[in-house]
Amino acid sequence: MAKSLKITLVKSKIGQVPRNVKTVEALGLHKINSTVVLPDNKATRGMIQNVRHMVTVEEVDA
Repeated sequence: MAKSLKITLVKSKIGQVPRNVKTVEALGLHKINSTVVLPDNKATRGMIQNVRHMVTVEEVDA
């Protein structure tokens, strides 16, 4: 089975560096507690690394 990542926004985008706000929006997260499931690849992991203080991540089976 392919692995996926369940990403949840837990901290507001307000007051954050504009680059981090754009990264969060590119992940598909718009409001606090919104959740998306994305494929586990290097691009997704890199985006998560940049905003790790704003999101929580869980591994799930696709």
